[in-house]
Amino acid sequence: MMKKIIIVNGPNLNLLGEREKNQYGNFTLKDIEKICMEFAKKNNFKLTLFQSNIEGEIIEKIQNSRNDHDGLIINAGGYTHTSVAIHDALKILKIPIIELHISNIYNREDFRHKSLISKVAKGIICGFGSEGYIMALKAMKNLYKNEN
Repeated sequence: MMKKIIIVNGPNLNLLGEREKNQYGNFTLKDIEKICMEFAKKNNFKLTLFQSNIEGEIIEKIQNSRNDHDGLIINAGGYTHTSVAIHDALKILKIPIIELHISNIYNREDFRHKSLISKVAKGIICGFGSEGYIMALKAMKNLYKNEN
């Protein structure tokens, strides 16, 4: 059975390739989406990609994923450190959640060291650039392999 995974990207990730290249590199969100779709196709995943700068849209996408997805990968951007509402939406899910960050949030400003998502995530990947997305998909694949 084909597993359905959703990747949720939060605010400002639509500007990858333009913003803070020293933190995020030169790749764009479209570049990341392309490599994720290629990985999903090779590994028999049905992949949904979503990005929004609006907290409420992210929450609705998370809530809607509870019945039609088998796993969720989230890079909540700045909402990682501030959104109790996103934390609460994720807490409702009964599917594996992987928290993802392109940069190492612990090598940055102090306010970025606290994640409101970590307590509801199965695991966290941070600091590996765009490769973190493939690492998260591989981790999700391994979680399903261990189910059997």
